[in-house]
Amino acid sequence: MTTTAFTLEFGRFKLDLGPKACIMGILNTTPDSFSDGGKYTTLDKALTRAREMVAAGAHILDIGGESSRPFSQPVSEQEELDRTIPVIEAIADRIDIPISIDTVKAKVAKEALAAGGAIINDISAFEKDPGMVDVAVETGAPAVLMHMKGTPETMQVNPCYDDLMGEIITYLQERIDYVLEKGMSPKNIILDPGIGFGKTVAHNLVLIKELHQLTALGYPVLMGPSRKSFIRKVLGNVTGKKKDGPRDAGTEYGTLAACAASLLNGAHIIRVHDVEAVCAFSHIIDAIRNA
Repeated sequence: MTTTAFTLEFGRFKLDLGPKACIMGILNTTPDSFSDGGKYTTLDKALTRAREMVAAGAHILDIGGESSRPFSQPVSEQEELDRTIPVIEAIADRIDIPISIDTVKAKVAKEALAAGGAIINDISAFEKDPGMVDVAVETGAPAVLMHMKGTPETMQVNPCYDDLMGEIITYLQERIDYVLEKGMSPKNIILDPGIGFGKTVAHNLVLIKELHQLTALGYPVLMGPSRKSFIRKVLGNVTGKKKDGPRDAGTEYGTLAACAASLLNGAHIIRVHDVEAVCAFSHIIDAIRNA
């Protein structure tokens, strides 16, 4: 149950990961994200939501301008810039926690960091845009490297693995080797096995159960189970009742359970929508882990 401790130091920020859960609050400036699409597309609404999450205890804000839900379509670079940069500029001047930019585009990451962002969160692990690693190296920004089988448009079309954990670990190790060869500091690497990104319900459950295999690589691990469809499907199979959507009560409780299991199996950062509930919940998990 003991989680390896890490310290991330970047710019004016310092995050101690391990003894206590680090909560990353999700702020999507998209019209089509699976849970909160369209809710925070104006500057005032996004700023209000950012302040709410900080007050609730978030340690990081993750801002994204392109949906990565299953079967979603990519947006143009300019559209993504228009959705994210004004929000980051406004928030960075008003809050005192690091902002993460959720993007696969190097230009978007570069401009987001110049606008006040501090972390890169790339669901393609720097594969989609080769220039992303240069941005990370030049700025010294920590980066999340995530595993995804396929693309958002194709990832949930019958995903198959011969060795789920082995394939995920091998892929992420290859990406680690790549960014280290390009000059990125090992102290700036965070790994994400990609819950829901090219995985079936069974894959997601095994991934959480066997997470300790990934933490053995020696890097901080981020998990993002919040409101994912596998939670609704598990609950529906057990209860025989179809869950209404990503924000129904059962899904929220299921998210807490998935977060608890992830933390107890070694996760350092939890990416969530409901920061207030998960922060309160994680305090109990932290107390148990550190007892």
